[in-house]
Amino acid sequence: MMFSSAKGHKVVDISSAETVGTVSGFLLEPSTHSIVALRVKKTKTGEVIRWRDITAFGSEAVTVPRAGVVTDIDAELEALGDKARELVKKRVLTSTGDELGTVKDVDFDPATGALTAFLLDSAPDVAADRLIGVGSYAVVVRAEPHGS
Repeated sequence: MMFSSAKGHKVVDISSAETVGTVSGFLLEPSTHSIVALRVKKTKTGEVIRWRDITAFGSEAVTVPRAGVVTDIDAELEALGDKARELVKKRVLTSTGDELGTVKDVDFDPATGALTAFLLDSAPDVAADRLIGVGSYAVVVRAEPHGS
């Protein structure tokens, strides 16, 4: 699933069948190449849902066991939620300093939250397992060995 199509998904509490928010962003852990939490808007209880608290991420909605899993952001997630760590519209550099392009979108596995690929504006997709880090200047990925 792409970030662009996942944003805007309703978050539904399966115990009450009520909408408790809308997906507005993703908090990532570069070292594990995965989504650790969703940022949500239009909620009474908080602004994030940890990935482990999601029941399912479907094609139309994200389901959660109860509204209470939507919480305020804590110190651990605060560092991951910094705008400087967003991927889309950020340049991609290799570990050898070569620019590959700009991230147009990100593909992820909705069952696990694992990032699978970065779709670039002017180059082939980059496998997400090459991710080294994300900062205010760029997304840095491992350079491919020559001949790859």
